[in-house]
Amino acid sequence: MERKRIVALRRLKAPQLERLRESFEVEYFEEPEQHAEAVAAALRQAHGLIGGKLVVTPAILDEAPLLEAVATISVGYDNLPVAELTRRGILLTNTPDVLTETTADTGFMLIMASARRLVELANMVREGRWTQHVGEPHFGSNVHGKTLGLVGLGRIGRAIARRALGFNMRVLYSNASPKPELEAEWGLERRSFEQLLAESDFVCLTVPLTEETEHLVGYEQCRAMKRSAFLVNIARGKVVDEAGLIRALEEGLIAGAGLDVFEQEPVSPDSPLLRMDNVVTLPHIGSATHETREAMASCAVENIRQALQGERPRDLVNPQARPNGFPQPEQEPPVDAK
Repeated sequence: MERKRIVALRRLKAPQLERLRESFEVEYFEEPEQHAEAVAAALRQAHGLIGGKLVVTPAILDEAPLLEAVATISVGYDNLPVAELTRRGILLTNTPDVLTETTADTGFMLIMASARRLVELANMVREGRWTQHVGEPHFGSNVHGKTLGLVGLGRIGRAIARRALGFNMRVLYSNASPKPELEAEWGLERRSFEQLLAESDFVCLTVPLTEETEHLVGYEQCRAMKRSAFLVNIARGKVVDEAGLIRALEEGLIAGAGLDVFEQEPVSPDSPLLRMDNVVTLPHIGSATHETREAMASCAVENIRQALQGERPRDLVNPQARPNGFPQPEQEPPVDAK
């Protein structure tokens, strides 16, 4: 029986490729942009597509008639046409669990770095401008004992809440559904989005990008925050209206911001955000550690292996693509006790 074929793009190392090659024919492209024609030719015969930073359009799907599954090496899939994949019966998987703790580390790091003016003051030392004792003009803000407002309380939001509790912070959350178990166990307090903005010293965004959350925070929302408050975004860049945020920062409506994501990535070198001392900017590194990226790739490999072998993938985004469900694995016959 001819083996199914997989096109693999970026972020896969030898052990993961070998795992795939145990069961499938695999064509791997480390730099797919440099081999666009070869990638297109490979996709015409591919049953699976796996990789990071995947670009999939209906036009690409038209040229991949055998495609059964797409495995993205990321938790987000807002750049993928989920409805179109589902309509064509193509399974989509992501890697939500393995990056939770690392991304939460990034979020809390941005809270700390923004409050204590880490980048600004580190640059002052590096550039030789530290010529006298630090005085009030360079003081930062406490983190411990302050109020953290989490917009979204999914896996990453909950992981940040755990870190905040270790700093004796009061934790508020705004979420579509209440979390009474966490309120009872951790003392979290649910607020409306508007109440959360008004009460929080740090507002941290962890929501997915949807039609409802696009430009969720802009000028008016910043104006509703405390002037001493900080905005942290580790969600998606388009959750924040950058023009509104820039205006709010220029007018001093909030104390600062910590941003790992931007509306346009890479962010334009001309962005005013890059010239503001009270803004900490990172190049979308939420999950960027050796350990986590390897775990994400291994997770995606297992997802696509399961999908192409007729099993239900652990991290399936669109079960509607298989309206009749998945076959149940055969049960081993019971061993005769005699």
